[in-house]
Amino acid sequence: MAQIVARIDEGLAVQIDRLVDSGVVRSRSDAVRRALRALVERERRRSIGEAIVEGYRRIPQTEHEAGWTDDLAGSMIAEEPW
Repeated sequence: MAQIVARIDEGLAVQIDRLVDSGVVRSRSDAVRRALRALVERERRRSIGEAIVEGYRRIPQTEHEAGWTDDLAGSMIAEEPW
């Protein structure tokens, strides 16, 4: 396992220690690992989202492609007994 050393301000260290004390994370290291995983995952999802948007910018949906979903949603709502 790789090791990373980082300095953080005292206020953040206190907040992390509170998370450890309350059982949210097992240790400071666990908190850092979780935070880094969340950052990597957030950036992965953002990148995928940008790629999807760029794809629609390059090749927009046609009226036919977008229209059938609206029609289907409308018919599903109409079938509800409310």
